[in-house]
Amino acid sequence: MTRQYNEAAVEKATRDLLIALGEDPQREGLRNTPARMAKAWKELLAGTHSEPSQALETVFNIDHDELVMVRDIHFYSQCEHHLLPFFGVAHVAYVPNHGCVTGLSKLARVVEGYARRLQVQERLTSQIADSLEKQLHPSGVAVVIEAEHMCMTMRGIQKPGAKTVTSALRGTIRSDPRTRAEVLSLIVNGS
Repeated sequence: MTRQYNEAAVEKATRDLLIALGEDPQREGLRNTPARMAKAWKELLAGTHSEPSQALETVFNIDHDELVMVRDIHFYSQCEHHLLPFFGVAHVAYVPNHGCVTGLSKLARVVEGYARRLQVQERLTSQIADSLEKQLHPSGVAVVIEAEHMCMTMRGIQKPGAKTVTSALRGTIRSDPRTRAEVLSLIVNGS
């Protein structure tokens, strides 16, 4: 069961966290921090209470049955293990079936919707691919995500610049070596 966002509870939790960290939530620099954090988290997690795949309900029949790709879709998400950001780019491709395509911005909306949740990159990658497959019924789908995780950069191993790459390949993009090679070449080389 998913609960609704409770801004007042987030404010209280932030105030309690500041106290637990040895800070004074009433000092000048922190006085409005609980309210700012409550608004920030509401925005950062806006995808939690929505269904991002609904963006793909807008389709057009244009008799196109070859690869469609949007590269370098920038996103920001929050690691559910440490509540620290991870961010990067998503590359989303699909091969339309029966000439049915969606608007290019809809692909970015799906990425954004799933990224704006407490996430892990592996699940994010699969959710995007699964939603394209379910909503568009394409011949093939590819989602490749490259991201830097602040839980690796700011703490723990402390390796700034290390990128994590995940992929989800479906249908002909997974089963046909030529199609897979074309998609991966376009992602890596850009043309």
